[in-house]
Amino acid sequence: MFKTLLSDREVIENKYHKLDEEYDFFNRMAYHGYDYDESTGLSDEELKEKLADYAATLYDNFSRPVIKAKLFEFVLDNTRIDVNEHDYFIGLYSWGRTISPHTVFKWRDELNKKYSDERQLLDDYGNAGICYGWLDYDHTVPDWDSLCALGFKGILNRLEASFEKHKAEGTLTEKKEEFFKGAKIECLAIIRFIDRLYEYSLTKSFEKAPVISECLKNLRDGAPKTTYDVLQLIYIYFMLSESIDHYQVRSLGYGLDSTLLPYFKNDVESGRFSKEEIAEFIGYFLMQWSSIANYWGQPFYLAGRTAYKKTLVNELSYVILDVYDKLGIFNPKIQIKVNNDTPKDFVLKALEMIRHGNTSIVFTSDDAITKALMSRGATYEEACDSVMSGCYEYKVKNKGIGISCIYFNALKPVSMVIDSGFDTVTGKQLSLKTKDVSEISSFEEFYSLYLEHLTHLYLNYIGALRPQEAQIQTINPSLMFSCTINECVETLTDALDNGIENISGGTLSALGSAIDALMAVKELVFDKKLLTLPELKKALDNNWEGYEKYRLIAQNSKLKYGNGNEAADLYAPAIIKALVSCSSSLTNGHGQPYKGLELHSARAFVIHGKATKATPDGRFAGEETSKNASPAPGSDKSGITALIKSVTTIDTVLCTVGACLDAMLHPSAVQGEDGLEALYSVLYTYINKGGHSIHFNIFSPELLKDAQAHPENYKNLQVRVCGWNILWNDMAKEEQDAYIKRAEGISY
Repeated sequence: MFKTLLSDREVIENKYHKLDEEYDFFNRMAYHGYDYDESTGLSDEELKEKLADYAATLYDNFSRPVIKAKLFEFVLDNTRIDVNEHDYFIGLYSWGRTISPHTVFKWRDELNKKYSDERQLLDDYGNAGICYGWLDYDHTVPDWDSLCALGFKGILNRLEASFEKHKAEGTLTEKKEEFFKGAKIECLAIIRFIDRLYEYSLTKSFEKAPVISECLKNLRDGAPKTTYDVLQLIYIYFMLSESIDHYQVRSLGYGLDSTLLPYFKNDVESGRFSKEEIAEFIGYFLMQWSSIANYWGQPFYLAGRTAYKKTLVNELSYVILDVYDKLGIFNPKIQIKVNNDTPKDFVLKALEMIRHGNTSIVFTSDDAITKALMSRGATYEEACDSVMSGCYEYKVKNKGIGISCIYFNALKPVSMVIDSGFDTVTGKQLSLKTKDVSEISSFEEFYSLYLEHLTHLYLNYIGALRPQEAQIQTINPSLMFSCTINECVETLTDALDNGIENISGGTLSALGSAIDALMAVKELVFDKKLLTLPELKKALDNNWEGYEKYRLIAQNSKLKYGNGNEAADLYAPAIIKALVSCSSSLTNGHGQPYKGLELHSARAFVIHGKATKATPDGRFAGEETSKNASPAPGSDKSGITALIKSVTTIDTVLCTVGACLDAMLHPSAVQGEDGLEALYSVLYTYINKGGHSIHFNIFSPELLKDAQAHPENYKNLQVRVCGWNILWNDMAKEEQDAYIKRAEGISY
């Protein structure tokens, strides 16, 4: 395996940013790697200048879909391109979303000015660590079946046929026509772009050139014919969508193994490519995302099932894991959909990868996904054949697209009860002015006020975001994505304009910390009467200074979420149900109902934590909170079985968008053959008890402390964070400290 990839790897790794130069993961698109042929297009400075001049001529003369399409076209016609002797995948020079200042950013800012009061509330809530959110261009999955069956040219032909039909039937409105014009411009631009690459490839004489040229010719003229063609098509769509059209692509195929399988079989049976050659193509393909180095990681999924097949695991599923493992990369990241019919040897193979340090794998439950999607209105067939569309999220294929995403801090309402709705971080009254803590006479009353603040803040944020949701299609028309969706093409309607179901997503962070804080109030104030509520408020205002004795009691309490303690654990589904219930009768800006919640934190556990004062659970001001469906750092001290018992108190249909458990295990617990079986047992105990998703970190506190003290010895140490992996050495010290704290608390 990898006859040439090992020798080419260094070049590919420097394709998007130079490894020997400082790099900011969060601003990844601001970089270039190796230089491209100057004769193939404009430099960054030239392109930006000409693009700005061109944009200025468009605003008074064209609709927004056409303006965006023309700017998209300008970049594809004028950017530098690359066909490289060290790579099977093309190069796009202008990958920094160069049209966004003239489209999505400009139109978003105009909308913010129009709704300045709503914008102020959104900003205040974000600054206070209550909630932050945005219009969602981050969770799209195109119809890979249509793209593979039709190619870009076939997608264009289908679009034109629909236009002619509407024209003939008299159903062509101005809005439909403008959508069609913009979509057609983008489709033609993509085909011309591929043709430019093809013509450029013909000038090359290196060994890979004929294979690359044939592939590009196939993609220019129609549908992909080989495994390599499909990989190149996925990659080109990804780069153009994410880097120019401003729409993240959150799945590489409908299960990379399933999408590639018919082409793989045909290539091998016909003798077009051998299994070894295809494995190498896959290696080059995966290296593209390792090079891009998105902090959040680029997901793709494997396995799963349909209503008619118990498992979709196939020969390619194993090949892809093999290739990934041999490369030793952590980006892209892998989601594996599992059920009780998933071959055990395949699952063990993935678990072994995790055990020896490749932790960029998350397991998701087919059963949980099916139940959740059916509760959202999907048929059994649709729910079984779902698509992963984010870190842990999932959707019915071609049936939905997100229009907004919010991250709500479940811990902050505890502070709001204690401070009567006043936020000490921003110095503003941001919630209801409820009674002074000296007037709260029972824990039941405290908890009732918590729920009151929780739902009030959540509904306020939703309401303030709704006007932007209503205009999302005018801010960033989703032309390239919509072209792949047959329903959008048939109606000539932007996906974000109710062309398909428009989904607003709510994600809940800090649930474990919120429960611990509530339990600490119960224990310290009302059960043991160690402090009064006014005294507790003073301790928190002083960041526990002078109250260390009580902080340690709270921190070391056994009444913590994540330890199988029913008294604490049952607050998890109760809090989630309160949020789901308060929004269930509402509609978003496009008139679509809210359909559930996700326990997912992304970086909210850090961002919210920094804006949250000291809390009753013993947490200091500014410290991170719990993340996903997991307990607070250092709280789960009763072992993995107790942890699973806690998390699975949450019914699947309450978190209909997903919920992930971050499981940390000591290496001694999973050593040897028995240890691998134990790890398998942990996974299936969680899945069979109704868990959604789970990923693992297997560390000892001693190893993490040594890695912190001697980073030069741990350059390749991976850590699973919150839906993605990063290198230990790239983490801030306070984040490393939280992992060490949790590792110190786990049972062997």
